[in-house]
Amino acid sequence: MKDDNNVFNKVEGLHLQLKKRGADDPLLEVVERALQRPRIFKDRLVMRSDYIPDSLPHRAEHIRRLGEMLSPSLKLSRASNIFIYGKTGTGKTAVVKYVFNRFKEIAELQGLPLLFSYINCRISGTEYRVLAELCDAIGVKVPFTGLSKAEVFNRFRSALKEKSIILISCLDEIDVLVKNYGDNLLYELTRVNENFEGGGLNIVGVSNDLHFKELLDPRVLSSLSEEELVFHPYTALELVDILLERAAKAFYSGTVPEEVIRLCAAIAAQEHGDARRAIDLLRVAAEICERSGGSVVEEKHVRLAQNMIEKGRVFEALSTLPLHSKIVLTSLYLLVKNDILNSFSGTVYEVYREVCSLLGVEALSSRRVSTLISELDMLGVLSSEIVNMGRYGRTRRITLLTPVDEVEQVIKSDDLLKTLLDHKVNFLKLENFKKYNEKT
Repeated sequence: MKDDNNVFNKVEGLHLQLKKRGADDPLLEVVERALQRPRIFKDRLVMRSDYIPDSLPHRAEHIRRLGEMLSPSLKLSRASNIFIYGKTGTGKTAVVKYVFNRFKEIAELQGLPLLFSYINCRISGTEYRVLAELCDAIGVKVPFTGLSKAEVFNRFRSALKEKSIILISCLDEIDVLVKNYGDNLLYELTRVNENFEGGGLNIVGVSNDLHFKELLDPRVLSSLSEEELVFHPYTALELVDILLERAAKAFYSGTVPEEVIRLCAAIAAQEHGDARRAIDLLRVAAEICERSGGSVVEEKHVRLAQNMIEKGRVFEALSTLPLHSKIVLTSLYLLVKNDILNSFSGTVYEVYREVCSLLGVEALSSRRVSTLISELDMLGVLSSEIVNMGRYGRTRRITLLTPVDEVEQVIKSDDLLKTLLDHKVNFLKLENFKKYNEKT
């Protein structure tokens, strides 16, 4: 509480300085609200998505199993590669970091040449950056850019062999890297231990895509020698336990009633048991309450938070799509802007090719684009249904489900795609499509 009072005194001093500047200062009201007590948050860090608690409710079995799989490393033997699957917010990353931290403590106490690294492939973005982070984990510095991928890989492999280090590396969201760049890097990493007498690399791959292995070449699958660990979604009751534990550390007593916690858990449970979603929902609800001058979080704050998060999640999900998925989305956007609300797969592909040509990007095959459409369908971005066209055969009718204005914001945020916002799709094709659509 002493530190808390020091912070309070500093903010109060700032408040006095602002008052001297006059009532027109836009920060005056903000600071006045911030100074009002009682506050809700006791420790905001506890509600952050990257916070790793001392205990992980309802994940003890997963922690034990992952620990068993990695346990040979404590005897300086290479363990099997491991692949972890599960939907977003099921505790995959938290469990991996928890086990890594415990094993790291043991390795330091025992003086073992055992190192751990965590790499988020979505954030790292490229194969080069993934290799650079692997190098950094074993003390090899490489420039941010400028070397070939092969050179960085050779430096990593040579250092790993010379130092006889066992490196256990988690490649989180590894499916994003494979979808964007293929599986060549993964294949190289699985073969890095060849001719090693001591030391080596163990991979712990984490994926939200249960069908991730279908993307891999048979050579990669045979080199992995992996074990698997699947995380099931949390139930509503399990989410309540998680939130109660977090709330006890994050909020002052009496500021967040249990019925609010149960509401957040119920909403998240309806969306595939996403603990991250439940924690975010409770955190934003508390922030809304605090900003409005309230002292107790209520249902209305949860509902407001739900609307805010939903918009943010849609934008995040769409803005982080791979390039060609974004181009498919842009093609649908352009069709809707031309008053074509229900498109057939052939028409979408024609517009997709037109957009690729304008951007100077090589178009994928119609079969691959069809797969991208199916992935967008699974995300709920669009609906895609098979329809029988009689003598014309079978095709897919595609409808954009995401509001057009939200798709437009995603396109605007992309420097490459935003130039197409006002593009007019080939008029003749559209006219022919409209006539065909009227007949069928």
